[in-house]
Amino acid sequence: MKTEEKHTTKKDAVEDQPIVKTLKKIGNDEEVHLGNFTPQELLNGDILTASFIRRQIWLILLIVFFTIIYISNRYNSQQEMIEIDKMHKELLDVKYDALTRSSELSERCRQSHILEYLQQTNDSELQLHEEPPFVIDPKNAE
Repeated sequence: MKTEEKHTTKKDAVEDQPIVKTLKKIGNDEEVHLGNFTPQELLNGDILTASFIRRQIWLILLIVFFTIIYISNRYNSQQEMIEIDKMHKELLDVKYDALTRSSELSERCRQSHILEYLQQTNDSELQLHEEPPFVIDPKNAE
């Protein structure tokens, strides 16, 4: 029994020192649970002193980092979609313009339009043949 009394008395003596009392008090304050916070304590920032938050700070920072990356990627993809839509409209305009010009060219290249143009200008001596063209058969040409 004497050894137990000595042991307990040393322990009590150590706990009575002011530094140990302060450390115990700080240690007990850190054991605050998240459910015990009032809205005023949340607004004051007391939640940041909770041990749970301090233990999980790297996880919280990682989640915030990935959230920022997600938001920036979404913004960039929206900007690219706007650019793609703009280019698609421009491409349609160019296609319609090319189709219009192609039809105008085929209209002007018709034989009847060329003859009308030549008759109006009188610049050329070209005339339409009265005889139809004929096919030369290379096998019978000998």
